[in-house]
Amino acid sequence: MGGYRRRGQLGPAVPIAPGARVDKFEVFFDLVFVFSFFIITRATAANISGRQLLHAGLVLAVLWWCWVVHSLVATRIRLGEGYVPVLMVIAMAALFAFALALPQAFSDPQAGAAGPMLVATSYVVVRGVHAVLYQHVVRDSPQERRQLRRFAPELLASIVLLLAAALVPPMIDNPGRAALVRDCLWIAVVLVQYATGFIVGTWGWGVTSAEHWTERYDLILIIALGESVISVGVGGNLLGKPVTWPAVAAATLGIVFTAALWWAHFDFIGPAARIALHSAEGGPRVAMARDAYAYLYLPMIAGVILFAIGSEEIVHQITDPAGGAAQRVEGPAVPMFFGGVICYFAVNLLFQLRTLHTVSWTRIGVLVVLAVALPVGQQLPALGALALVTAICVGLVAVEVLVMSGSRHALRAAVFEERTEHEAHEAAWRARWHDLREPDEPTTP
Repeated sequence: MGGYRRRGQLGPAVPIAPGARVDKFEVFFDLVFVFSFFIITRATAANISGRQLLHAGLVLAVLWWCWVVHSLVATRIRLGEGYVPVLMVIAMAALFAFALALPQAFSDPQAGAAGPMLVATSYVVVRGVHAVLYQHVVRDSPQERRQLRRFAPELLASIVLLLAAALVPPMIDNPGRAALVRDCLWIAVVLVQYATGFIVGTWGWGVTSAEHWTERYDLILIIALGESVISVGVGGNLLGKPVTWPAVAAATLGIVFTAALWWAHFDFIGPAARIALHSAEGGPRVAMARDAYAYLYLPMIAGVILFAIGSEEIVHQITDPAGGAAQRVEGPAVPMFFGGVICYFAVNLLFQLRTLHTVSWTRIGVLVVLAVALPVGQQLPALGALALVTAICVGLVAVEVLVMSGSRHALRAAVFEERTEHEAHEAAWRARWHDLREPDEPTTP
């Protein structure tokens, strides 16, 4: 791909090797996405309504598309080597500005276009950096250049629609109509972006390292789960409050509950899906990477944000001196809490179906139990509702540990064998360094 040509004193762009793992700069870049998830959660929790949830979903979808494009670039070149980190820092600054302006993206259209324009221009910079890098990557591959050109209409349409969403609504005198036009333009952006992935198809693309791809998406899901813990702690007023037993119980249940959600994906489904992506080749591998990771991880993360908002309101009720753990939670908090968990497990079931071509009866069972428990949870005190969902999730983990014991041990044995053979191959390759040394060459300490 010609990636080793010198670029000044910074060095060249370095291509991704087939067995590459995520490098440290990629994790550093994810800090901006942590902040973005936090901003979306905070802005939505401040004023929960149907329209506010729609806005949060639209913003999350556009932000996630930036992540998908970013991951495509990261599958081809090392983001932390050569001149590439310089461009990625520019993208980080633009993405940070994008996140800062998100609360103003859907503010009163009559208040001006400054916030929406910052969102649009920041988006242009982020996508521009990714386009420049990917154009450099594929410059020696006519097939991939043609595939890249097929995505040009999506990039142009997204930019035009976001700019229109910033500039057109302030020109409309009727506030309701202006807000409707703005919302429709944002919906059009999301439809254009995600429809393009299916219309263009998988021809011409490739996933060089299945290990890198799966690890990249698994890390962002862990980040979303971790952000939900932070959101509950900060938004639920656990900081700065007197230590009480209900607050300690709520914090403990929040950690156990999040750990159970982590276990539900990363104990078996996630590692098995990684092996499935490794075993796929060509078009089927790209299609699986697109469907299971680029597309299905979005509603999973949306579920995480949804239950983070709901659990935050529940914890706030528990720590509020005027309310207390024994008082029932009014409003949409409990339905959002249960609904977010249901969304997470339902999409995880689709993820399992797409990657492993199997469906677990335990996952179907937990969805039924959560749906039945929702009316019960609405009648329980705040701490009781939190404890009920935690008990259901921990119960799922316990049942699967028992009934899937054989499959779990077989998976771990396969992973152990894979890692052992991989390390033996790497050790044999590194031994060549010693063989190439001259016999009389002194050994360095």
